[in-house]
Amino acid sequence: MSDQMHKMIIDTDPGIDDAMAIFTAMAHPQIELLGLTTTYGNVSVDQATVNALKLVEMAGLDLPVAKGVANPWFKLLAPFPDFVHGVDGFGNLNLEAPKRDAVSQSAAEFIVEQVNLHPGEISLVAIGPLGNLATALHLDPELPSKVKQVVIMGGVIATDGNVSPVAEANILSDPHAADRVFAAPWKLTMVGLDVTHSIMVPRSLFDEIAEKNSKVGAFMRDSAKFYIDFYSEVRDIDGCYGHDVSAVIYVVEPELFRTVSGPVCVATDGPAIGQTIMSRYGIPYPVNYWNDRPAQYACMTVDDQGVLETFKQAMISSYWG
Repeated sequence: MSDQMHKMIIDTDPGIDDAMAIFTAMAHPQIELLGLTTTYGNVSVDQATVNALKLVEMAGLDLPVAKGVANPWFKLLAPFPDFVHGVDGFGNLNLEAPKRDAVSQSAAEFIVEQVNLHPGEISLVAIGPLGNLATALHLDPELPSKVKQVVIMGGVIATDGNVSPVAEANILSDPHAADRVFAAPWKLTMVGLDVTHSIMVPRSLFDEIAEKNSKVGAFMRDSAKFYIDFYSEVRDIDGCYGHDVSAVIYVVEPELFRTVSGPVCVATDGPAIGQTIMSRYGIPYPVNYWNDRPAQYACMTVDDQGVLETFKQAMISSYWG
């Protein structure tokens, strides 16, 4: 791990695993978190914005939160997965409303403004559906040349999906926006189910964090209980997967991951809707949708214990007092 500092914006739909990612970014000594932008996904965009504001308030920070898109570009809005994250997105803890408000800018406007203020420096980490990034590309077509990198938690290349045999939830939520994001000429890395289903965060780690982090540890443990109970039913594990936090950790420790590269198309209809299809074999196929697209990266293997250790150290660090 280098000692390089990373400016970061997290585009998020909090979400219990989103909270893990956001707290990790707040506490990590090599991340300068510039703000949060919100989208529908795990919950409505209104609830996601409330939740993001609440996380900022819990942490005692003065960090901007910008509200983003409420619906997919073309696809119908699907029901929110309250059986995974609870109706409130935080395991039905029903917290008090935050005392702060979102900024007046939209999420896409905030992203464009910050990237133009810090050209070549910002990592955009998108851990929900990709409507805000697609909208930002529409507002500033030159955005890809000004962003340091885009890291998304989403998609799957070679293993099974989590909302269909081939699709991952964030991509399926807005496949048209995702296809636009993958087609843009920026450096994009996909941290998808190929690796995140290898990163199991045990229930016991949340107990340890609660003991050692008096500021947000109890919230993290209590909200994660709902999430873990869901996964223990469907995947037979006593823990949850480190989906979103893995995208944050990729920015500071890419050496924990191994990637493949190739242009990506996203299926936007039919039984494969939401599938992220990478042309990674160097073969000139007669079907040529991929020909005019930039090569992007997808994580395929991961040092899961390294990711867990980085998450743990961020959550129990002296940052939290």
